[in-house]
Amino acid sequence: MSTVPRPNLFIIGAMKAGTTSLHGYLNAHPDIVMSEPKEPCYFVHPQELNWPQIEQLQLWQNEAKYLALFPDATEAKVIGESSTPYAKFPAIGQIPERIARFNPEARFIYVLRDPIERTISHYLHEVRRGNEHRDMVTAISQNPLYTSVSDYDLQLRQYLNYFDLRQFLVLTFEAMTADTPGTIAQVFEWLGVDSSFQPPNLTSKAHVTPKTFYQKGRLYRLRYSWPWNQIAELLPNRVRKLGLKTLIREVDRDAELVHKQAVTDYLRPLQQSQVRRLSQLLNREFPEWSVLWGPDAGARRALRSVGE
Repeated sequence: MSTVPRPNLFIIGAMKAGTTSLHGYLNAHPDIVMSEPKEPCYFVHPQELNWPQIEQLQLWQNEAKYLALFPDATEAKVIGESSTPYAKFPAIGQIPERIARFNPEARFIYVLRDPIERTISHYLHEVRRGNEHRDMVTAISQNPLYTSVSDYDLQLRQYLNYFDLRQFLVLTFEAMTADTPGTIAQVFEWLGVDSSFQPPNLTSKAHVTPKTFYQKGRLYRLRYSWPWNQIAELLPNRVRKLGLKTLIREVDRDAELVHKQAVTDYLRPLQQSQVRRLSQLLNREFPEWSVLWGPDAGARRALRSVGE
């Protein structure tokens, strides 16, 4: 067995719930080493990955290469990574089983976000990457990936077939946003490292979708292909720039959100049911998810205050 320190912490998602920021905060702690890149996706089968930059690392079934992502981990108490594809069942499967074989004592952080807000943010992410060209209502209603990633109960139960619930720390994006120092101190305490340490990058927020952004067109990836590179070298610079403009378009985020209410009406009954199951599993409520609960959000906050 290898004597190289093995990762013992996995931030498994959810996608678009602040995991990149959390990864950076943890990596700033002197007793914690987090991977670079942030999402090595080592436990994802290459046929399910669909991420060219990560595929190029060729980490799959090569433990030595994976462990080499943590070169300074010898003295670290916590060694971790943050691959959000680890919570994309059923599109990506067998992740908990593979991690259990790798390190059955591993611990997990699962950051949740109002599922309606997360689903919409996921859609905008795919629009920005050029993977999504349908309107929001059509895309979210027809592609089950958007809603399955927001079904936190479904995702978490896959892990509970192999791990104990005590090995999980469940946070919310809303709590981390409202009180970042307090939430990070809670994380440090749970990990057993100095909780008084304050990361110098606490004010940094990663991957916030701007009001306007450029969408890559269907032909954008040709820009990195061998034929394009051969042709581009023969073209004047102004022609190349003009060609690039035809491959991307400017997108106004507010315009993309014009159907937000229709999507909210579609998602609310589905995701309220999912969150009720999650609440039973975790024995906690999520009244901070105001978009999910809609008119019921105020009443849920009041009930929580009475309970406290």
